[in-house]
Amino acid sequence: MIKATAEEDARILRPAGGVLASSEAGFTHARTYDEGRAAEEAKMKKLRWGILGAARINKALVPPLQASERNELVAVASRRLEKAEAEARQWGIPRSFGSYEALLADSGIDVVYVPLPNALHAEWTIRAARAGKHVLCEKPLALTLEEADRVAAAAREAKVVVAEAFMYRHHPQTTKLRELVAGGAVGTPRLVRGAFTFNLTRETDVRLDPQGGGSLWDVGCYPVSFTRFVLGEEPAEAFGWQVTGPTGIDETFAGQLRFPSGCLASFDCGFRAPFRTSIEIVGSEGVLSVPHPFKPGPSAQVLLSRGGAAESIEIAGQELYRGEVEDLADAVLLGRPPRVSLADSRANTAALLALFRSAREGKPIAVSATA
Repeated sequence: MIKATAEEDARILRPAGGVLASSEAGFTHARTYDEGRAAEEAKMKKLRWGILGAARINKALVPPLQASERNELVAVASRRLEKAEAEARQWGIPRSFGSYEALLADSGIDVVYVPLPNALHAEWTIRAARAGKHVLCEKPLALTLEEADRVAAAAREAKVVVAEAFMYRHHPQTTKLRELVAGGAVGTPRLVRGAFTFNLTRETDVRLDPQGGGSLWDVGCYPVSFTRFVLGEEPAEAFGWQVTGPTGIDETFAGQLRFPSGCLASFDCGFRAPFRTSIEIVGSEGVLSVPHPFKPGPSAQVLLSRGGAAESIEIAGQELYRGEVEDLADAVLLGRPPRVSLADSRANTAALLALFRSAREGKPIAVSATA
């Protein structure tokens, strides 16, 4: 068994301050930060966070926020004051607001977390940025490329940090897998297979809403994002099939991606099958099997099969959602680029839109056609 430490697996070169650039998922992005503002914010002992909405996913982000030395949760808002007050009591949050607008107007809040329904992500991320707040927005950041571009423009104009909350990207397992693939552990990548399904039993769940709902936006985005990141390139072509439910959203989706290198990817996602997640990376010389690619625990194991032998690689991890909280603090206080850039988020949206279009039209779609 091979063991790797979290520090070794989480290595990433990030220059501090000025014009920053890094290469992620096959493209290079650059960003100029407001150095004066960054210097002032770096003097803060803690970033003060507010949450828009009393979403179920709050239970995942609140504990790491409250455990962080550089972040503190100070406010929550709902469109009904009594709901915000109940959420505040449950988590010991000092302040509650009866509207999202009131929270954004509070000068005592530096960062806003947006866990609203998908159709509201871009709108309230843009509003928060224009109010001078940094933003961590739940995935998907945008449902169209126009929305993604408007988010980027708002962040640039307000000189704030905006990042999409793909929590798995901050876990050492993900970094280690990219290093293994890039280092030739499986030879030349030929195929990536992935899955993310679960049974959605609440028939009034917002994920069944035709406005931004569906399994591809909710969970299919994970294998697409994962594959792009691990391969370090963008897909050239997409093909998709879907089974829609009574509300018109995709309850089951199966997709394929073709990459310029010749690697293929296939995945399925859905709301009408038992919980299952997996990634398999098949190369010319070996196979990496990842049983928990999207929600790894404090420690993780992946299996490398090569040359007739199987080797378990143990990776020291961390609390799953802590990484995205600390990454946002790094970006705001230290001027480091977020692990998930806005260019990366836009590229993932382009791939998902190509898959949707293919499922509607019944033919392969060039991903560039949606970009």
